[in-house]
Amino acid sequence: MTLLNQMPEGTTLLTVLAAFVLTLVAHVMARILSKRISGLPMVITALVLVLVFLYLFSWDYDHYYAVAKPVFNHLLGYVTVLLAIPLATMNFSGLPVKKLSIIVVIASLVGALLPMSMAYGFSLSHDTILAFATRSVTTPIGLSVAEIIKAPLALANLIIIVSGLLGGAVARVLFKNVQDDRAKGLALGLAAHAFGTVEAWQISHTAGRYAAFGLAVNGLVTAVWVPIFLAAIL
Repeated sequence: MTLLNQMPEGTTLLTVLAAFVLTLVAHVMARILSKRISGLPMVITALVLVLVFLYLFSWDYDHYYAVAKPVFNHLLGYVTVLLAIPLATMNFSGLPVKKLSIIVVIASLVGALLPMSMAYGFSLSHDTILAFATRSVTTPIGLSVAEIIKAPLALANLIIIVSGLLGGAVARVLFKNVQDDRAKGLALGLAAHAFGTVEAWQISHTAGRYAAFGLAVNGLVTAVWVPIFLAAIL
């Protein structure tokens, strides 16, 4: 009942189920298409299919979004926690932990400081600059960080989603000459967080596990240093 209270007045369980099924069908179809058509980004395809379905069923996007958003926001936290499962199955023997740690730290620093610097360079507002600090982490962690640093949640959410979509969309083109699935997965997890991890699983299980590792560790590191850093300089 709590979720229904967050939805438009008059929303029924049948409407919620329809939104969930529509999104699920779009995801399954996108997954099938991405396996049959090389280089087709699954996340982008799923988004396009959702829009096509909404058009065919004459379902207003704003209403669909208002119904689906509370459901998937609620599930998002559980999905992020479930990423611990592929982490637990990773084989860490022979893993260059020191080098990997350096990569994650650099990715965390660049992922937050570079977009913030660019936002500052373009003379964007103070709140916008703070929102860009969350760019490189997955949504649940990013929104938590945004709350701590008092950045606008809606803008932080938009930045995280758009950056993830862009990263997932261009990954296969950028990886054309990269043969190591571990490198592909780690890069996707660090740069495109949850969306990148989804794309990494389409490449291979190894890429998916390393993407989950990059997403989780980068999120942890960023969630620790960003609030401390901003509290010290502001």
